[in-house]
Amino acid sequence: MHPGRQLGVLGLVFVVLYLLVFFGAGAEGGWKQRLEPKLGLDLIGGTQATYIASQLGGPPAPEAMERAREIIESRVNALGVSEAEVVIQGQNTIVVSLAGKAEEQLKGLEQAANMRFRLLVGVTGDVAAAALNPQSPAPSPSASGAAPSGSAAPAVVGSKGASAPAAPAASASAPTGGQGGGAPAPSPSVSASVAPSASAPAPSASASAAAPAPVTAKIEEQRAAVAKKVGAAWAAAEKLTAPVDLSTDPEAGLPFKAFASLSGVEVNALDPKMQFNVPTISCAQLEARPNGAIDAIDSQVVACERGAKVLLDKAEVVGDDISNAAQQLDTTTNQWVVSLEFKSEGQTKWAALTRKAFEAGPNEPCFIAVSSLYQNADHCAVAVVLDKTIVSAPQIQAVLTGQSQITGDFNAASAKELADQLNFGAIPVTFQAGPAQTITATVGGQQLEAGLLAAAIGLALVAVYSFFYYRMLGLVIFLSLGLSALLTFGALVFLGRSIGFTLTLAGIVGFIVSLGVAADSFVIYFERLKDEIHEGRSPRSAVPRAWHRARRTIISANAITILCAVVLYIVSIGQVQGLAFALGLSTVLDLVVVFLFRHPIMTLLASRKAFLSPRVSGLGRALRRSQTEESVSSRVKEA
Repeated sequence: MHPGRQLGVLGLVFVVLYLLVFFGAGAEGGWKQRLEPKLGLDLIGGTQATYIASQLGGPPAPEAMERAREIIESRVNALGVSEAEVVIQGQNTIVVSLAGKAEEQLKGLEQAANMRFRLLVGVTGDVAAAALNPQSPAPSPSASGAAPSGSAAPAVVGSKGASAPAAPAASASAPTGGQGGGAPAPSPSVSASVAPSASAPAPSASASAAAPAPVTAKIEEQRAAVAKKVGAAWAAAEKLTAPVDLSTDPEAGLPFKAFASLSGVEVNALDPKMQFNVPTISCAQLEARPNGAIDAIDSQVVACERGAKVLLDKAEVVGDDISNAAQQLDTTTNQWVVSLEFKSEGQTKWAALTRKAFEAGPNEPCFIAVSSLYQNADHCAVAVVLDKTIVSAPQIQAVLTGQSQITGDFNAASAKELADQLNFGAIPVTFQAGPAQTITATVGGQQLEAGLLAAAIGLALVAVYSFFYYRMLGLVIFLSLGLSALLTFGALVFLGRSIGFTLTLAGIVGFIVSLGVAADSFVIYFERLKDEIHEGRSPRSAVPRAWHRARRTIISANAITILCAVVLYIVSIGQVQGLAFALGLSTVLDLVVVFLFRHPIMTLLASRKAFLSPRVSGLGRALRRSQTEESVSSRVKEA
């Protein structure tokens, strides 16, 4: 055996770990800040956000709320947050609590992420309604989710070289008009920052086509109220069969002036054809519609693209037709994209939709519409719609049958966010986000100090008992526990930055429990060593033999503890998972110390004279008896 090599490996492990702690990704501030672990909600408090179901027809079903809670929790954890508290309160409210200042992480969690692929079949003739309905200033990318001017507009690309890039006009300098009439994008740097839903069930066609009676009654009630509010303009709007063209006669919109005062909720009550045809209904009003306004699969909807109102056909492909989504770096363009894989049935639907767009003639509504929106258009466009936002509306240049991609102004983080939302699925309930607020710690600093004090007392008691019972061997125990604690602390800080592991009071309990597991392995080894010496072997030969016999027992005992921790982590939630993770982590690191420190250091001590003294070594009676038997044996030989 070469104990120096094993000790050298342990030293290398420490060097690498603490280099990551002090200089790795996320290490910021002074030395003290770099050594701070990520503490949980119960220890330092945090941020709390409330999401209230806003759908018509009464509170959602309990099953839908539970599914929504699971998806929101998955989205939070995908951001690198551990042990977030996501709970249902009442019949229609979900409360999310995160440790520390987490306002940015809470943004956009309420978005349903319903993905729809729709053929673009109509564009308003004039988006400037003159003084009668002035257009609001174009929202910034952080407000609307539109691609910044001059950036490449998103596109859908096929897997076999068949692509559907946006028209040249779309990719050169696309205006940042109210894109999609939708909710704010969660990330200011992302033009397609949210994505289709892969796993959650999308609403069925029958459910979309025939709304429940209470919902229909509510919409009819709102529609009647709007008709009363706009007065004579309602009758004029009902007679429209096409958008009013204000380019030739700006005063043609005067009869519809009353519609410009409607709120987003009131506009949402109107028929899509009326939303599209009435010239005084602006993109700003469409953007103010409630969440879920254009989720219906079996009906046409109205959104905004490039500053113009657009009419979108029925959704022939939905998020539920996607089997998997993943972020990828396109080596050709060196841009981040989100790759989509369709289910077998979804692939058939996607091929049929792209075939319809590719083969449409110049007299088809979709071709006329795309010609009005883009320059040099030669094929129809398919709009990729997320909730209320048009992520992209590229022309289809070929029939796409394989894997496709969504491209846009992505970075690695935003592409991952898009892919995660696709894979986790769409939230089956429509929510409105309430204000985030700061909450205080449920346990607090005093309890944290008490927990750490308990750990220190436990460590001290183990050390005192070890020195009393094992003497010099107690020093080995103390050093082993100290090295294990340093490894555990470094791993805790590093994992907090890399995977979001959060230390809670339950986690501290897990580390304290691990002290007993570590002490057990000492007892197994040292008692086996006494047995070997009692059988007449010298300490130098007893150390490796005792290690060989005790090693299997130590590994088995620690393996059982690790297995229990893994099972507990899988079947539990919340802070219990933190306890299981802490127990498993500290047990694994204890095994590292056992093999790389305890065994080699015992090999080195076995060759020292002090180790041969029963009073110093801690082997006590076993060593005395061995020495006595050796003395008697030598006298017998002399005789």
